[in-house]
Amino acid sequence: MQSLLDHKFEQGGVILTSVEDVLNWARLSSLFPMGFGIACCAIEMMSAFASSYDLDRFGVLMRTSPRQSDVIIIAGTVTFKMADRIKRLYDQMPEPRYVISMGSCSNCGGPYWEHGYHVVKGVDRVIPVDVYVPGCPPRPEALIGGILKLQEKIRKETLRAPLAALELQKLEQA
Repeated sequence: MQSLLDHKFEQGGVILTSVEDVLNWARLSSLFPMGFGIACCAIEMMSAFASSYDLDRFGVLMRTSPRQSDVIIIAGTVTFKMADRIKRLYDQMPEPRYVISMGSCSNCGGPYWEHGYHVVKGVDRVIPVDVYVPGCPPRPEALIGGILKLQEKIRKETLRAPLAALELQKLEQA
């Protein structure tokens, strides 16, 4: 589909595509992440959004409200005290929503996993994670790579899978 969008029509023209492809293209081209910076990874996340790396060029604009976000970036050590807040913010985000886990601490507990009784051994034990960005702390380029991976995941989504998941949630709640 991308090659069709790059093609210039001098004398008019028609593009044939599916609704699914257009919706996926629109969603991946305008991601609104909410950063949840807990530790040193947050500094690298802020650097990725600064003018040096300029995530705006990918259509990624930082938001501060979960109700306006479709991506949450968990950057840093997740403690059990913070896990409840992360879950609450995730539940407030509209569907479809995505999670990027940034750094070793949020991926698996980092250096605190063995002796830190207060550390969650990975944010995926609290909310589902779509993309893991490894590193301690990961560089801004790694976060940009994670966002590009998320965009590829969104590009391949179908409308049938989210609808089936919503129906399953309704059955579980009943």
